Amino acid sequence: MQTRLLVCAYACNPYRGSEPGVGWGWVNMIARFGESWVLTDAANREDIERETSRDQSRYENLHFVYVPRTRWLKAERVWPLSQLWTYRLWQREAYKIGCELHNKIGFSLVHVVTYVGFQVPGPFWKMDIPLVWGPIGGLENTPWRLLPAMGPRGAIHYGRQNVTNTLDKLLLREPKRAFAKARGAIIAGTSGIQREIERWYGEKSTVICAVGALAAADDYARRGPGRNLRICWSGAHLPREGLPVLLHALAKLPADANWEVSILGEGPSTARSKRLAQRLGIDRRCTWTGNLSREDALETMGRSHVFVITSLKDLASTVLLEALSRGLPVICPDHCEFADVVDDKCGIKLPLGSSRELIEQLELAILWLLAEEGIRRGMAAHALVRSREFSWDAKALRLQTIYESKLAGVPVRVAPRDPYSHQFVFD
Repeated sequence: MQTRLLVCAYACNPYRGSEPGVGWGWVNMIARFGESWVLTDAANREDIERETSRDQSRYENLHFVYVPRTRWLKAERVWPLSQLWTYRLWQREAYKIGCELHNKIGFSLVHVVTYVGFQVPGPFWKMDIPLVWGPIGGLENTPWRLLPAMGPRGAIHYGRQNVTNTLDKLLLREPKRAFAKARGAIIAGTSGIQREIERWYGEKSTVICAVGALAAADDYARRGPGRNLRICWSGAHLPREGLPVLLHALAKLPADANWEVSILGEGPSTARSKRLAQRLGIDRRCTWTGNLSREDALETMGRSHVFVITSLKDLASTVLLEALSRGLPVICPDHCEFADVVDDKCGIKLPLGSSRELIEQLELAILWLLAEEGIRRGMAAHALVRSREFSWDAKALRLQTIYESKLAGVPVRVAPRDPYSHQFVFD
């Protein structure tokens, strides 16, 4: 009997990063295990159809069911904070459609993928088939001691979010029911999330990184004697990404140190960060690229010697695995997904202290790589190896174990191919 799967992936888009990119990768991976019906936001339809129309003969195992959200968008424009509420309304609509499909098709299980936030699993736990939930995120609070690094507005915003997050874990009933239904098939995005799930809900979970790695490059960039250490930073210019931490660390380096930095991306904090770089006297060494295409961003990474992450709150980082796949040693805080992916062979994890201590540790890490090109090259070589350990093939094997456990030991076969070359069609 063929395995038939129902997947809820509100965010699912082949041309976008963040959660839509996570959703796209996961539904393609899930389709390896059997014919799959994917409930997704109708806003993704144009991009999905454009991507798959390039060669429809390749696609035979995925059916996308587009559920519109337009009826609630007006409420979001009037009150942006209503987004979570309107998303719950979308989930109810998707659940009704999912139940209708189940009555006609008879699914083996339902898998809730995106959004990854624990607050909104949706009502799929009510279905009479096994539930797989994850990757899950959002349970970890931003460390209070790091809030000053976000600036006054960021500190207030994420401090308030910490309080709300704790109240959600205490009071929301739907996550408790979903965790109980998905027992044995709960997927945590990080080991930190895994600990929080057990702490608050008493359930065990499996850690599977939310994002997958690209094919690793053949080689990495070398730095010749007397040449600049090319540093790369990439992300949305928002308080939580902690770009000022890097700028302050660079300003503390000796004046005669050979370095330059490429800062990818842009956002609300871009102008403020540029003014900070000028005030610190390092603006001439900074290249602000703005938003780049993925190809251009990967090319910039490939020319660099080290990748720095200063994110103070994150679940999954696509750029982390992209950097490793380009052979870049990574310097990052020792938390979130970074703690699971980066080891001492491919990078440097900075202990979590105050924002001032984080800046000092980052300065020392950069100084060390400036002085030890041989060590940096060893890390670069291992970065390429490490990226392969987070391929979609590796994730599929772990997901296969979960599916088999929920299907009462019935063997589930997984096709040994990359999810982006998998075949599926549309309804």
